[in-house]
Amino acid sequence: MQNHEIDYKIFGEEMQYVEVELDYNETAIAEPGAFMMMDDGIVMETMFGDGSAQQNSGGLLGKLLNAGKRVLVGENLFMTAFTNVNNGKRRVSFASPYPGKIIPLDLSRLNNNIICQKDAFLCAAKGVNIGIEFQRKLGTGLFGGEGFIMERLQGDGMAFLHACGHVLRKDLQPGELLKVDTGCIVGFSASVNYDIQFVGGIKNTIFGGEGLFFATLTGPGTVWIQTLPISRLAGRILQFGTTSRREEGSILGGIGNLLDGDGKW
Repeated sequence: MQNHEIDYKIFGEEMQYVEVELDYNETAIAEPGAFMMMDDGIVMETMFGDGSAQQNSGGLLGKLLNAGKRVLVGENLFMTAFTNVNNGKRRVSFASPYPGKIIPLDLSRLNNNIICQKDAFLCAAKGVNIGIEFQRKLGTGLFGGEGFIMERLQGDGMAFLHACGHVLRKDLQPGELLKVDTGCIVGFSASVNYDIQFVGGIKNTIFGGEGLFFATLTGPGTVWIQTLPISRLAGRILQFGTTSRREEGSILGGIGNLLDGDGKW
């Protein structure tokens, strides 16, 4: 293996965290802000890019260009490395930033290549390359929900994604097609063909409430689907936080508010 080999355990249900076990001189990398806790004997270091062989090639200019690509996918220019400098095993933990699930990916069993939505990456073994994936089709880039740019994870080690809600894994057979809401895609293997399809129908377009396009994923390969995109959750919270409830102002509305914990009449 070219990437560091790490062991892990995932704890929790709705608000999960992953505990990574490091042997001497093993390193895990993570997004700034993902760190939760670590044992004594682990050294934390902020570095430019992800520290993979791909990003270390090409000298200083190559490092600048490769690390700068991360800005395009909404990630930080810097990452944090956690290295065990003591003999014996040490543990470091990383927490999911919102309710949902952490998805462990053994890239060596996934053809060393996974494409995922922006901001999905949580942490990985050192050596995993976190790059960008451009959507080559104009329609997919404009209407695919994730835009022209997604993340690409390459390597033969462990990587961890996070998603909102429950996560479903589906293994698609060659030619098998799955239609998905564009915001529900977490990631898919590089062998999967990603495109979009117009929903069609005047009533569906105007009154359907499901958007104008499906994402189409065609096998062979593996896809990961989330039940609650973070954008949908944020939209619901904003809706309830900025609008008045329909029953407010009526007698029954006031009683209902008291019953469900809202003391306003």
